[in-house]
Amino acid sequence: MKERIHYTKPSVTDREVDFASDAARNGWGEKCYEYIGRFEEMFKQYTGAKYAISTSSCTGALHLGMAALGIGPGDEVILADTNWIATAAPITYLGAKPVLVDILPDSWCIDPDKIEAAITPNTKGIIAVHLYGNLCEMDRLLDIGEKYGLPIIEDSAEALGSFWNQKHTGTMGRFGTFSFHGTKAITTGEGGMFITNDEDLYDTVSVLSNHGRSSSQTKQFWPDMIGFKYKLSNIQAAIGCAQMERIEELITRKREIFAYYHQHLGGIDGIHMNPEQEGNKNSYWMPTVVFDKALGISREAAMDAFSKENIDARVFFWPLSALDMFEDVLQNTNAWDIPARAINLPSYHDLSIAQLDRVSSVIQDGLLR
Repeated sequence: MKERIHYTKPSVTDREVDFASDAARNGWGEKCYEYIGRFEEMFKQYTGAKYAISTSSCTGALHLGMAALGIGPGDEVILADTNWIATAAPITYLGAKPVLVDILPDSWCIDPDKIEAAITPNTKGIIAVHLYGNLCEMDRLLDIGEKYGLPIIEDSAEALGSFWNQKHTGTMGRFGTFSFHGTKAITTGEGGMFITNDEDLYDTVSVLSNHGRSSSQTKQFWPDMIGFKYKLSNIQAAIGCAQMERIEELITRKREIFAYYHQHLGGIDGIHMNPEQEGNKNSYWMPTVVFDKALGISREAAMDAFSKENIDARVFFWPLSALDMFEDVLQNTNAWDIPARAINLPSYHDLSIAQLDRVSSVIQDGLLR
């Protein structure tokens, strides 16, 4: 049998192991937050954000940020129907309602025109998810936010290293969030980051993220409000520090992998891949192929073809409104149609040319034959 090609895995070197070992041996007592502070500083420097708070997940970061904005029962938050559940779930934690709208056919990100049509007096926020590293139309979204007095929240879980008009994702809205799951561009195993340029919002999230205890509180074990526990451990942050030292290398490699796929697949009629608008930079976290309907290639046929070659691939996100916990929104035609004829390709950092050729040939010599 041919060697297994996985769809993703992290890039971990001796540097990450050394940092994690140091944190495990020495990162206690007065040093228990040393790597955490360092990780947050490195992340601020890379993204250009003024404030950063590391968290146990991107989901936790979203929950904290929306709670700090005062989103609660009876409120509505608009987001794209094409998303992982992790974006919608924190809305429900707060008792609010996710309002699911359609995506654009090219970037697969939220359609700005559909946002305006979905705004009601109960709308309290709009989440812009930069799907697979692709960029939302941030100029339009920010204009809508200003017009209606609504915060734009950037879910950049999949878009570390993507830039809109030279501004890093997560820095343009009211706040941004990131994921460091083992599948992401950098990893801490599990983990996330909240970033913002809003000092008041940062202060509120700082308190909420520490069981409601304010840094200015002089009493020990005296919370000032009900908060949450979404902290990242010092050992995880140590791994994150080593990853951030390699961030340019890791993002560059992601772009090289996409470029190779695009060279071999992007010019084929009926195949569409992640776009990169002029003046922007796509980190290409997850190279994706969408087949034209005319080709007659289904998600199931693509998955079966890759499986026969012992290659992991993954399906395009299902529409959230297709899940049992939400109501169907069949008018979201792109969100319901595109996943049925799309596939995510393997993209881990140490893929060889021979492996990339094997992946490409499944489409070139198999599905399109």
